[in-house]
Amino acid sequence: MSRLRRFAVLAAAAVVPALGLTLAGTTQASAAPNFQVPFKCGVTVTAATFSGHSPANSVDFQKSGITGMPVVAAAGGTVSRVANEGSTSYGRWVEVDHGGGWTTRYAHLSTQSVSVGQAVSLGKQLGTAGSTGGVTGPHLHFEERLNGVAQKAKLNGVAVPYYGHTNFTSKNSCGGNPYEATEVCGSGFSVVDSQALAGGSGTAYLLYNSSTKANCVTTLKAVSLGTASPVSAFLEVQGSARTTDSGSFTYYAGPVKKTAASTCVKWGGSVGSNTYESPFEHCD
Repeated sequence: MSRLRRFAVLAAAAVVPALGLTLAGTTQASAAPNFQVPFKCGVTVTAATFSGHSPANSVDFQKSGITGMPVVAAAGGTVSRVANEGSTSYGRWVEVDHGGGWTTRYAHLSTQSVSVGQAVSLGKQLGTAGSTGGVTGPHLHFEERLNGVAQKAKLNGVAVPYYGHTNFTSKNSCGGNPYEATEVCGSGFSVVDSQALAGGSGTAYLLYNSSTKANCVTTLKAVSLGTASPVSAFLEVQGSARTTDSGSFTYYAGPVKKTAASTCVKWGGSVGSNTYESPFEHCD
């Protein structure tokens, strides 16, 4: 997972031509926001992807009884397009600009409840799902775009499989940090130790990959989520220099990784002024 995704993303309205595409060169590409399932917390939907979808990499969210269900922003930003193509194309649709060249689109809506230029936060309702436009049945057409080109979608850091039908349960605005330590450190890592930081400010995690013999440390915030604030994570293999990742991040610090088979490690992190530092341990 990209380290830059932890930084605050500045939402800014983009200049768009008639079709709502971001003009090339008007914005500088950056890491994608942590896009969430565009339905309310706890709702399970099927993400359908298929060859020949227009545009490529679009996702159709399907669910029995989806008509009239609230459709919510997959990330914070500014509404850059609210349009109605009638019985063709997208039908009723909304576009949100997330800054850094990133936009999302929500199409075939039955209703729209936002206006161009409106600032929206993660989970803000944009409208309701439906079957307007050129469709054969109700669903939500969704796109994650970079500089006007639809990208392969990720939802809460998990890549949507291409091609197939995959269920996703929304964590959109459920409260708490949307990331997990295993997600930050990546495939093959398991949590071997953790320490809650004072004041409920966050948790430092030590993980291990038994295949690669690598350790990983990350500190997940529990306060000021979505807002850049001081957080750090460090890992020190006995006999080697300490490696630290620190700065103002929106959700977590790290991952900090070092190989340390049969060698003791010292690890920890901080959120604000709340700090944890372990002794040398986990020596096996």
